[in-house]
Amino acid sequence: MTEETPGFDEKPDVPSGATDDAEPKAAASSSEAGAAPAGDASAQIAGLTAQLDQSRKALDERTADLQRLQAEFQNYRRRVERDRITVKEIAIANLLTELLPVLDDIGRARDHGEFVGGFKSVGESLETVAAKMGLQQFGKEGEPFDPTIHEALMHSYAPDVTETTCVAILQPGYRIGERTIRPARVAVAEPQPGAQTVKDESEAGEEKDNSSEEG
Repeated sequence: MTEETPGFDEKPDVPSGATDDAEPKAAASSSEAGAAPAGDASAQIAGLTAQLDQSRKALDERTADLQRLQAEFQNYRRRVERDRITVKEIAIANLLTELLPVLDDIGRARDHGEFVGGFKSVGESLETVAAKMGLQQFGKEGEPFDPTIHEALMHSYAPDVTETTCVAILQPGYRIGERTIRPARVAVAEPQPGAQTVKDESEAGEEKDNSSEEG
């Protein structure tokens, strides 16, 4: 019989390469475990960056929409204000146009010395109110005739004018700002036919005489 030594266990034979192979595998496993979280983080950052870009793009679009709406609203306000002013001017012009015959009567009464007493007080008050509303009277004797603001009702020739001139104001004109609501109705006079030629010849003769005297 073979005697066995108590308390001694024989270890199985282990190939010499087994231990050496186990360590690289463990190292590789550790590397893979560390690389996996790093790849997930990069993917998360890329996803968040894409979401941020989309959010910025959406914000830019909403900002552009808001700016466009604000510009449209400002244009609408300006258009409404312009229309309101235009309607107001038209209403005032229509009202004052209806009052022009009354103002003409007041002017004729003043010219004939009948603008007295209570009628004078009322007439002056009406003229003051019309002036406050922007009504302006125009048309004076001696000013050059302008077909855009004058209406010629009478025509004559005069030797003492050098151009078509308003020699009498039959009815004054009225305007509101730059808008004429009634032209001035006037009598005009033009230079006498041939008077300009005679005048030119006379001036030429005087110049000739002056030259001869100087020589």
